[in-house]
Amino acid sequence: MLSGWPKEYFMVIFTSQRTESEPSHYALMAERMIELAQQQQGFLGMESVREDAGLGITISYWRGRASIEAWRRNTEHQHAQRLGRQEFYSWFQTRIGKVTEERSFGLDNI
Repeated sequence: MLSGWPKEYFMVIFTSQRTESEPSHYALMAERMIELAQQQQGFLGMESVREDAGLGITISYWRGRASIEAWRRNTEHQHAQRLGRQEFYSWFQTRIGKVTEERSFGLDNI
């Protein structure tokens, strides 16, 4: 378990396919959303990858469902969601799960 994280916590898995819309505008919006998420109560961390063809997966970790719901309803985040549907993504999927167990190897070296 990562230091300071609760024994059980939640994850939001956001899988998406980027369009060929303006990459610099997307990068600014993505950077702002990371910055904003980090300020939200209950936010624990985030991992994100995107392949050259535009398929990406971002996993954010949260203390509880209430924190996730507050993030979903954040006004600036809702604006980014609208832009995502209109401009940035050809499709996306969001899944929420509860982490009840974790195992790791080599994290003490990071």
